[in-house]
Amino acid sequence: MILPVIILDRSQLADNIGAVARVMANFGLDRLRLVSPRDGWPQDRAWATASGADWVLEGVEVFDSVSAAIADLTTVFATTARPRETRLPVITPREASRRLYDDAQAGRAIGLLFGGERAGLETTDIALCQGIVTIPIDPKHHSLNLAQAVAINAYEWRTNVLDAPPPRFKEGDPPASNELLLGMYEHLERELDAAGFFHPPEKFRSMSQNLRVMLGRSRFTEQEVATMRGVVAALSKGRGQKLAKMVAEKSRE
Repeated sequence: MILPVIILDRSQLADNIGAVARVMANFGLDRLRLVSPRDGWPQDRAWATASGADWVLEGVEVFDSVSAAIADLTTVFATTARPRETRLPVITPREASRRLYDDAQAGRAIGLLFGGERAGLETTDIALCQGIVTIPIDPKHHSLNLAQAVAINAYEWRTNVLDAPPPRFKEGDPPASNELLLGMYEHLERELDAAGFFHPPEKFRSMSQNLRVMLGRSRFTEQEVATMRGVVAALSKGRGQKLAKMVAEKSRE
């Protein structure tokens, strides 16, 4: 069984990392990744609060960026109380767990991304994900600590595992990894920038983010990513103009 990777972005307290490891172990998860933890890694306090879930902490992987931490995954949901400026689908932990479980059954690498204790997730990092998970808590008091948020999502995952029907396999090619998607986004953005698409220049970030969200909803396969990059390369070399000229000449015959 492929298990979801838990990714913590810019965690501040070692105690919280240890508490996350503890609840992960409670629900059968053991793959924990940290993105730029404030106090570095490893941290002794994490082991003190993990209550014996040492194997989770011993397997921790550390990355410098969210994009690097999710590069090998095909489906990642960003867990945040504030959808912010993206137009990604917003779902509950229960629905997210179903979708992740189906992808895991089909052999796809999956993950859940959580923001830091103080600032949460950056919009640019959310835009790299395939959806937003929001826990339906009472708006009068919507504060959850990091371990609680992980526990709720891990519980929903575990429920799917325990109540699982026989494995189902989906037809068709699997979605491309986030590494391939990011390469496609950057390739397209470079060529659009050269063509003057991002105008005025100060709107580059918001326009780029909107493009990534729009394309991410399409769930490109590896072959589709290769095709899209071929299209961009062809247009950048003027092949698109040549084809348009040939079509115009043909229509006049």
